[in-house]
Amino acid sequence: MLRLSNLADYAVVACTALARSGGRLSAAELAQATQVPAPTMAKLTGALTRSGLLTSTRGAAGGVMLARAAADVSMLDIIEAVDGPIGLVACTHSGSEPCALSDSCQVKPHWPVINETVRGALARATLADMLGAPGNAEARKTDHMATPTSGPTSAELSASSSASNSSARPAPPPHAEGIR
Repeated sequence: MLRLSNLADYAVVACTALARSGGRLSAAELAQATQVPAPTMAKLTGALTRSGLLTSTRGAAGGVMLARAAADVSMLDIIEAVDGPIGLVACTHSGSEPCALSDSCQVKPHWPVINETVRGALARATLADMLGAPGNAEARKTDHMATPTSGPTSAELSASSSASNSSARPAPPPHAEGIR
């Protein structure tokens, strides 16, 4: 199963709560509003501030707030601020140790394309989308959900396999539909 770290999940929750509040909240207020433990929230707000996603003010009326409008903060921005660059397999990260299959791996050249597809989807999803804010979120969803295919459609594959009565299973189309 492919999933975000708990910290990345909590960071999205925290940023969404900040966007919803429309102003400045202390880390303690943010922790209370989100039910994220206060020490974890302090760690998150520090990381998000260092990354430039939040601005921080000290003092009695201090706290953190979004540095940009909710529509200008992507899920990719938040996740990478907490977890670092998105990469589905270690061999796609620069400086990583090669795995035992590295010299003969036939799928390694394809992982960067898949990584960029995942990164693109996360870059298109914004805090405004998470809020259900009015705008063109539906149009954006429709645009990026329509995945171009260069191979036959599933109906064509089904018809082809029925006609040939072959037990061989056709290869899936070369697009990212169904990646979760």
